[in-house]
Amino acid sequence: KAELPQRFAAEPEAMAFLQSCIGAGYTVAAVEKKPGKRTPAAPFTTSTLQQEASRKLGYGVDRTMRIAQGLYEQGHITYMRTDSVNLSEQAVAAAAEQITAQYGARYSKSRRFTGKSKGAQEAHEAIRPADMKVRTAGNDRDAERLYDLIWKRTLASQMADAELEKTVVDIAISTRPGDALKAQGEVILFDGF
Repeated sequence: KAELPQRFAAEPEAMAFLQSCIGAGYTVAAVEKKPGKRTPAAPFTTSTLQQEASRKLGYGVDRTMRIAQGLYEQGHITYMRTDSVNLSEQAVAAAAEQITAQYGARYSKSRRFTGKSKGAQEAHEAIRPADMKVRTAGNDRDAERLYDLIWKRTLASQMADAELEKTVVDIAISTRPGDALKAQGEVILFDGF
C-alpha cells in the first residue's frame, strides 16, 4: 500500500491525478531502511490502570477500583492508589527472575521509571503483583482479568525493547515527474516485551 505524501483539497484534483496515472510506469526510486525500537510502558499508576482497564476490559472507573481494592485486600497486589511508577528492588529482581525463567536472559532488562509530576506520592510503589510467581489471582473472572492486566504490564516493564527495522520505499510515476508514492512498513527483528 503506497500513498502520496500530500492530500488533495477537492475531488476534481484527485480525479485529475488518477487520470494522469493511467498507463504510467511505476519504478522504485529509493529504498531507505533504518533501525527502530519500541520501549515497554511503565508499571501502572491509578490513572493508567483505570485507562487500560477501560480500553482493554471495558471496565468503568468504579468497577476497576472496586476489583483492585478486593485484590489488594486479599494480598494479591500492592496499594492501588498511587501516582508512582517506581518498583522496589525486590519487585525488579523478582520480575527479572520470572522473565529469565519464562523467556530467557535476553528478554530481561531491569529498568527504573521516574514519574513526571514533582509532588507525586513516591511513598507507594506502582501497582504490581505482590508476588510475581503468582500468575492468576482473584475470586471471579473480572478480578482474574484485572490481575492478569497488572501482571503482564509489570513484567513487560522489565523486559527488553522490541527491535524493529523500518523501511520506506519511494515509487516514481513515469507520467508525473516530481511526484512519488511512499510505502512504509516495519519488520520485528526481536520481539522483546
